[in-house]
Amino acid sequence: MSNDLRILCSISSLELSEYWDQQFSDDNKEHEKLLRESAILYVGNLSFYTTEDQIYELFGRCGDIENVFMGLDKIKKTACGFCFVEYHNRADAENAMQFLNGTRLDDHIIHTDWDLDFREGRPYGQGPSGGQVQD
Repeated sequence: MSNDLRILCSISSLELSEYWDQQFSDDNKEHEKLLRESAILYVGNLSFYTTEDQIYELFGRCGDIENVFMGLDKIKKTACGFCFVEYHNRADAENAMQFLNGTRLDDHIIHTDWDLDFREGRPYGQGPSGGQVQD
C-alpha cells in the first residue's frame, strides 16, 4: 500500500465511534463489519429549525443522497435536532464524514457518525419528553 493511500485510510473522521447499537448485544465484529460497509450517517446537534432542504443542500455537496430522515419529537412530531442521511454509496458517505463533521449549520456545530440502517421508530427523539435535549 502506498504512503498516500495509507494516510487516506487512517483519516480519523472515518473511524468508528464508541457508540454501540443496542440491537447487536455482544456481537461486536458483526456490528463493526456492517458499519464499515454502511452508507448511512447519523447527524446530530442540529437546530430544531434546520429543514430537510438544508440537509439536502449541505450533504448533497458530498455526493448523491438517497434519503434524509429527520428526527422527530414523539409527541409533537416536530424536528428535534438530529437526522439520518442515506447516500447511494459508501464513498459519498465517507466524503460527508470527512468534510462535514464539525461544520456549522444554523449556528450549531453538527457532528456525524456512522449508522447501520433506518428502522421504524428510529426517527423519534429519545429524551424524557419524547424529544432531544437541545445544546
